[in-house]
Amino acid sequence: MSKFGDLINGTNTPEPIKDYEVTITGIEETPVVEEESNLDIYSMSKDELEDYGRTIGIELDRRLNKKKLIKQLQEHIDNQ
Repeated sequence: MSKFGDLINGTNTPEPIKDYEVTITGIEETPVVEEESNLDIYSMSKDELEDYGRTIGIELDRRLNKKKLIKQLQEHIDNQ
């Protein structure tokens, strides 16, 4: 009979699920910028703007041009 049929009839009991330990590796911490007053967001690259935005709680879309990224970032900072 098939394994499914054995399960229904109770003739074949499945093995118990084994405990596995999961370890997470490769996670990098995002540096926390302490002094926002020393930042010159106009001299940052689009990648740097995106990384900085994540540290202050906004996700920026790098497909936009740099001017729009800076505008979104400034609006977010002003609203905090």
